[in-house]
Formats: sequence, C-alpha cells, structure tokens
Amino acid sequence: MSTIRMQALAGTAAALSLSLVLAACGGGGDTADRTTEGKVSLQFWSWTEGIADQVAVWNKEHPDTQVTYVNAAGDTVYQKLRAAITSGNAPCLSKMDGMNLATFAADGLLTDITKTAAPYKSRYTAPAWNAVSPGGATYGIPAGSSPLFTAYRADLFRKYGIEQPKTWDDVIAAGKAVRREDKDVKIFNMAGEDPSTLVDLSWQAGAQWYEIDGDHWKIGLTSPEALRAAGIVQQLVDDGLASNASYQDPGVFKTWDLGRTIMMTTSTWQLPIYDTNFPRSRGEWQLADAPLFDPAEPRTSSNFDVTAVLKGCKYPDRAAEFAAWLSSSEESLTALTDPKSKSGLFPAVKDVSPYVDKIIPKEMFNGKSGSAKVITTAASRVGGQWQYGPDYAAMYSEMQKQWGRVMKRQLTVKDMLTHLQDWVLADLKAKGVKAVAAH
Repeated sequence: MSTIRMQALAGTAAALSLSLVLAACGGGGDTADRTTEGKVSLQFWSWTEGIADQVAVWNKEHPDTQVTYVNAAGDTVYQKLRAAITSGNAPCLSKMDGMNLATFAADGLLTDITKTAAPYKSRYTAPAWNAVSPGGATYGIPAGSSPLFTAYRADLFRKYGIEQPKTWDDVIAAGKAVRREDKDVKIFNMAGEDPSTLVDLSWQAGAQWYEIDGDHWKIGLTSPEALRAAGIVQQLVDDGLASNASYQDPGVFKTWDLGRTIMMTTSTWQLPIYDTNFPRSRGEWQLADAPLFDPAEPRTSSNFDVTAVLKGCKYPDRAAEFAAWLSSSEESLTALTDPKSKSGLFPAVKDVSPYVDKIIPKEMFNGKSGSAKVITTAASRVGGQWQYGPDYAAMYSEMQKQWGRVMKRQLTVKDMLTHLQDWVLADLKAKGVKAVAAH
C-alpha cells in the first residue's frame, strides 16, 4: 500500500543559488543567525499523537525554553499556516511534509536556519536533511521518515508457485504468473486517486524530477530514469496486474486480507494498522526488501515529516534546539517509537536499530522474514538524489488530476509525465523562477 511521497547541493554556493532562485518568487524568508538568552516561549503546531506528552517532558527539563503545543489536525492546516504567517500570528514551529516545506520556502514563508541548524545535521540521514534543505538552505529539522519496503502473502505466494520479487521486473513476471492461476487475484494495488506509486518508483529508479543547478532548476519528469519507472507502472495497468482499491474506502483492507491482492509496498507507520485490520490473514504476511531497478545500486524511497521554522519566529535557535531534541534524543525517540504513543513515528536519525523491534506487530508476520533487518535495510537505502522543488505540491495536485485517467487507460504514464514536464516549466516561468528541461 503506497503513501504520498531529494539530493540538494551543499555549501555556501548552493545556498546562494537557492536564494537567487527563491527570490524570484517572493524571497527565501527570514534568515536566522542570532542567538537568544534568557527565558523564551515558542508555539508549536503538530498533529502527531504522543507529541504533546514529549512537549511536557521538554518543558519540565528546559525551563528557559517553554513550548506551547497546539493540535493543528485538519485538512486545511497548510492554509491556516499560510494565513497565520501572512497576518503575523504564526507559531514558531510547525509539522510539515517535505514537499510543503519546499513550497513554503519558495513562497518566503519560512526562516533560513542554515547556520543555526548546522550542529544538528550529523544526527540525521542525508536524505532526511535534504528534505529540510531544498537546494541547500535549511528551513527546519527532520522529524521522521517512512522508508519503503514490501509486505506479501507468503501463503499465497506458495500456493501460486511464485518467489518473493527482487526487482520490479520480477513483480511484473509474478503478476502474470498469478493471473494465469486466478485472473481475479492481483499482485499489486494502485488507487485511482493516489499517484504515489509512480513517485516511489521514479525515486527508486534514480530519477530527479527537480534538481537545483546554479541559478535555475532542472526539471526531469521525462528523464530516462523517470520513463523507466513509468514503464513498470504502464505494464501493471496494461496487463491488468493491479487492483484499484481506493485508500479512501473504509473497506480497502479487504483486498489484502481476503487475498485478492497479495503484495504491497509499505512502511513502518502502517504496520500496526494491518495488525488491526487483517484478521483473516494475520500471521501469513512476510516482509521483504522493496523491489529494485538495479540490484547493483539498491535504492528505495521515503516520505519525510519535518519540523519547519516559520517566518517571523523570534527565537530560531531555541526552536531548532527543541526540534532536534524531539526527533533525535534517545529520551524522546524511545517514547515516540513506542506503539503505546500511537505516533507512528519512525526516526530519521542515522542509527535506527534501537527503535525497530518494538514497532513490528509480533502476530502480524510469520517470523521468517527477518522483519527488523528489512526495516533497517530500507532506512539505509533511501535514495539521496530526490529533491522537492518550489512547486512540487502544486505539481502533485496536477498529477492527481491526471492519474485517474491513467488508471482508466485513457492516458499513458509517459504522456502524463510529458504533460507534467511542460506544466512545471510553465508554472515556474509564470512565478518568475528560472527552470529548464533536464533532458
């Protein structure tokens, strides 16, 4: 089951380049290069369960930096954040995903904390730091990751005589083999409203849809790597190998629990959900590495949650200190990765091994897959080349509009990517942002 899903150039030159690129569409926001003394208060918006408890722990241990937690859950949170920033009433910190951080940064709604955040960089993986540093300038602290791996029905794989796929070509071959045995059983699922499968496969294939290059962006939605990923998705569609269960349907879990779809890509935060919603197939599932495009260069994808420092934050140094404690201290991570917290958080730090075992539902998987090793391997394989561009969120919305047509075979994946390439180039030009086609 997919979820909605950067290598940035490092150093002063890259940060300058980004500031020039972003300045064309409103500026890069405030720059934080000061430190504060004495007692300060910060407001923090989030919607992750368990966070409020950790804010209370922080406040008890750090009397000079008091954080007020606001539960900002809701579908309009990003609109509310924009309005708050525009009116000068924004919190200092807010949870975001990587693509919205890039968009907020491009719109001048965040604070550049590159110097302030530098001491914390070594705690996190390179892809996680990329997610808070679009183009090189840093606007927040990584909060959590969602490295992708595979779960499959080991009992039904045995029944249909297929092996666990090692590559995406193997997935296609397995899907065809299953179809010959039972035309109603699918190897994979792709929902009509969710194009994240294409994002994931493009990331895994080594594509760079957005890449900062000097004073401009290079747009590579039709690169050879992107088209290679598109080819796999097209085969799944053309050969009828994928189900189309909607993730908005409360009954979506039945397609896997009843064995109508027998494999999925998934991540850590979803595992407890399966344990609750797969009553018939509990114990029949097995975890495996995500299918590869090139076994010599194993790569997977990941979504990243981040804690962004918003424009107007008076104490960015304290904000960064708190955000780093929340997402990298042993004290905080031990609590947040406990299933009892219900946070679903998986760390974005370099060493995730202390936090893996307890997030794996013991009765959900058959114990033969080395689940902990699969998860730690996935965390280490996230491709570092992926980058979120200044209009990534808008591009994703446009892709969602086209994706349903792809699933209905009214539009090819290649044609959709060609449309998106032209759309992004025109959109960035209209915003005054320099951009060229990468190929």
